[in-house]
Amino acid sequence: MDNLHSRYNPQAEAVRYIDSLELKDNIKHFILIEPGKGFLIPVLQERYKDSKIIILHAEDHGSIQLEEGLSVLSSAKNTEIQKFLELHITDVNNTKIIEWRPSLNVYKEAYVKILSQAVAFIKRTDAGNRTTAAFGTRWVRNFFKNLNAINKNLLYKKMDIPVIITGSGPSLEDALPIIKEAQNSHFIIAASSSVMALTEYGIRADLIIATDGGSWALKHLYPCCRQKINALAVNLCAAMPSQFTNTPTLLLNDGSYWQSYILHELSLPSVITGQRGTVIATAVDLALTLSSANIYLAGIDFSVNDIRTHVKPYAFDALFFGKANRFNPFYSESFKRSFNTSKGESLNIYASWFKTQTETWEKRIFSVTDSKIFKTLKPVKNSNTKKTSDYFKEAPAQNNSLNLREKGAASLINALHNKEYAQNIKQELSSLLFANKESVTDDELEAAIKKIALGGAMYE
Repeated sequence: MDNLHSRYNPQAEAVRYIDSLELKDNIKHFILIEPGKGFLIPVLQERYKDSKIIILHAEDHGSIQLEEGLSVLSSAKNTEIQKFLELHITDVNNTKIIEWRPSLNVYKEAYVKILSQAVAFIKRTDAGNRTTAAFGTRWVRNFFKNLNAINKNLLYKKMDIPVIITGSGPSLEDALPIIKEAQNSHFIIAASSSVMALTEYGIRADLIIATDGGSWALKHLYPCCRQKINALAVNLCAAMPSQFTNTPTLLLNDGSYWQSYILHELSLPSVITGQRGTVIATAVDLALTLSSANIYLAGIDFSVNDIRTHVKPYAFDALFFGKANRFNPFYSESFKRSFNTSKGESLNIYASWFKTQTETWEKRIFSVTDSKIFKTLKPVKNSNTKKTSDYFKEAPAQNNSLNLREKGAASLINALHNKEYAQNIKQELSSLLFANKESVTDDELEAAIKKIALGGAMYE
């Protein structure tokens, strides 16, 4: 490690380096990429007394004595780096990554790995924050509106049936024949955007999953209303058509304090799937909860196939056909959409995150785009007809005679006056309802809850 720092005066070297970065005064978190013996640390601590320093080492430096209060991770896997950063960083807008570049020559790939994971974390979290700022109020509004739309809760017990999860990527078309052949012995969880293609091919999903809170998501769900739906798995923050009121519904809970508290107070059972950036990740979490058997992924590409961004048919295609004319052909629209999608930041962020996330999943998840797996996805022997009714049971919503929307709002307001829950719930709802405001009073938050929960149109 001697070649990482000046042999004569490493402290002065560290001061000069920090000076050369011309750092801003409002930085709350520093992420140091393999800082070696840590000569940068006291310089930052002296200048940024209220900032938090997170250290990512390419190897274990247990012999180095560091001051308490520093967050240190050594020689970790990609998933561990992501979880570590999620735990210690609350504001990526005021976070600065600082590299100690001499470490690159020593640790090479290990250095690049931790740097790329730190950058990926910043991008993913920043994208999530922008989405929260834009849609936080809508999510909360959807939640309370949907409370009164749930009449049939779905209860479950663990299955031993293999699961197929379908997304709406172009590769789904290649998998449709084998999915149709295997549908009688496999439990199918379909992202709402893939249902049109499944229906067109004569495949009926056992469970349709929806987590998107935007009004455009309804375009995927409206076609589902034309057929009898077995069951729906939905986060109450999602946009949900009123036609699904009597559909058996498995409630998904993202694990937040405010959602969990309301659902508990209303005696509404739910499955905790965690906060995910894409419906497919939520579907995988759900499948792992519902079944002990293998899980197969189909149509989950996170990429563009030439000018094709999605499987055919696809709900949004009608919008592009409607815009097409002889001066602006449909194929031109398709080209522009594929170009913008492939160059878009969100696709790469989710693809990178999904790739990292697969490291944490059990070794029973496969992709049917893999030719070997594709050939083995056949009807399960001695089980040609699945009996999902043995694993699911409908139950009426508890307290159905009451207005769940009003009761949910009242319980949430009560929680804000309970010291046991108030701090966490206030922090969560403030970021959703007042995303661009640093300080929110209790009275402001209570007034916002009453306004959103008890009045105003949904899916605005």
